[in-house]
Amino acid sequence: MGLKEKVEEVIEKEIRPALIRDGGNIAVVDVDEENGEVKVKLLGSCYGCPMSQITLTMFVEQHLKSRIPEVKKVTPV
Repeated sequence: MGLKEKVEEVIEKEIRPALIRDGGNIAVVDVDEENGEVKVKLLGSCYGCPMSQITLTMFVEQHLKSRIPEVKKVTPV
């Protein structure tokens, strides 16, 4: 399983349900397997929320890094 598939699986099963409970969502835009960078777009109530940067770094990025060591950085697009 490649990095993109691993990222999509963790987002689908673990991250997205938590965001949906708060009225938001997330989409994987790109996964750079060479650099370990994941580009995502926050959707729903997460888009434009003043707390979105905290959600991105403290929840999405930390969760992905803990579950998939190849992930080095999560970038919003």
